Amino acid sequence: MVKTQVQLPEKDLDSLRKLAAEQGVSVSELVRRGVKQVLRSQHQPAPEERWQRARDLAGKFHSGKRDVGKKHDHYLVEAMK
Repeated sequence: MVKTQVQLPEKDLDSLRKLAAEQGVSVSELVRRGVKQVLRSQHQPAPEERWQRARDLAGKFHSGKRDVGKKHDHYLVEAMK
């Protein structure tokens, strides 16, 4: 690991310290978790990966309905309710 410094508002640091004590971990561990979460949320798969994911999902689900091709709008409205 690499040591770094971060400046935080006092209220945020107090809240982090309290949360760390409740969870039995260090403030540093909470910061590392937060950084990982931010980085994961920013990951945008490449277009080819998105296409591959879509192809992998095609045909994996079965509604049991035989008229989805004709009544797809009806079923989408039903699903939104």
